Amino acid sequence: MNTNRILAAILLSSGLILASCGNKDKAKQAGPGQMQAQAIPVSISTVNLETVSGTRSYPSNVVPLQETEIRAEVSGYITNIYVADGAYVSKGQKLYEIDRVRYSATVDQAKATLEIARANLARVEKDLQRYQTLADKDAIAKQTLDYAYTDVNNQKAQVQAAEAALTAARTNLNRSTIYAPFSGSVGISQVRSGALVSAGTTLLNTISSTNPIAVEFQINEKEITEFANLQSGKSSTEINLTLPDASTYASTGRISTIDRAVDPQTGTLKVRATFQNPNNALRAGMNLTLNVVSTSTEQQLVIPYRAIFEQLGTFSVYTVTDSSTVELKPVTLGHKLGDRVVISQGLQTGERVVTDGITALKPGAKVVNKEEQAQPAAGPAKQ
Repeated sequence: MNTNRILAAILLSSGLILASCGNKDKAKQAGPGQMQAQAIPVSISTVNLETVSGTRSYPSNVVPLQETEIRAEVSGYITNIYVADGAYVSKGQKLYEIDRVRYSATVDQAKATLEIARANLARVEKDLQRYQTLADKDAIAKQTLDYAYTDVNNQKAQVQAAEAALTAARTNLNRSTIYAPFSGSVGISQVRSGALVSAGTTLLNTISSTNPIAVEFQINEKEITEFANLQSGKSSTEINLTLPDASTYASTGRISTIDRAVDPQTGTLKVRATFQNPNNALRAGMNLTLNVVSTSTEQQLVIPYRAIFEQLGTFSVYTVTDSSTVELKPVTLGHKLGDRVVISQGLQTGERVVTDGITALKPGAKVVNKEEQAQPAAGPAKQ
């Protein structure tokens, strides 16, 4: 019985010794490669200085520099329409006529009323002169003279009322013919000949200027200084348009107006660019893409955009140290250039940043470059 126990103990000891030797042999065989497995494989890119040329695009829409609704200023029937729908008109050109004959007759009537009032005034003024002469000789009662003064004053008021009525009649006559307030294109007429219109309420048409024309878009409040420099001519950035059919508009534009205040809800500001539009290719209300093409005069730091990640509104990157560990660094972004981005603050040229595998990292993690890891080890030298 004791002999069996001793034999089992000897066999167990031998097994442990063999297992220990096997583990040591495996560790020797693994060597440095097994140690490298503890590092996280990532892609790494170097921060470079480049002369940046990039395009930023903004959704935009076309708005006329001048636009107004044409409404009837007097009531009556449309008697003439002098312009075709959608036509280009010049400033002062006739557009519509409303009952001009009736308003012309009203002017003639007001003139006649004024002449009667003036004649009556002349008559009572002569009566007053005669009464004053008689009163000086005590030939009439003082009351008669007082009545004469009253008649003159009343008749002067009648003349003033007649003059005001004539002015109103002439104004209505002038307003019965509607002229273009500025040069531009009219839309489709909202009324036809014979239609009854009311003063101040009936919309006849809309006119808008066409050349030059404006394109409005929204910028972030962080871009205000840059666009202010564009407006003042301190920057040589090109501004062009992409039309709805994906073609590029022939003419470039300039920043003409920046709105007075930032919208506190969105943090954006309205900006207006002006373009020449001789062929009326840009129509009011069109939705376009406005492109700001800029070239930096100095070299700037550029990295792949996929190296950037955002946390609570802060942009950061992982940089790789000389000991192959990563550090988290906040950065300030500049222009986005397709799949790359300018770094305004936070990095220096020559630093290395992680571009792929970011989600598996945390500060202090050990990393290895996937590209270097994938390179085959050099074989033994040939004899």
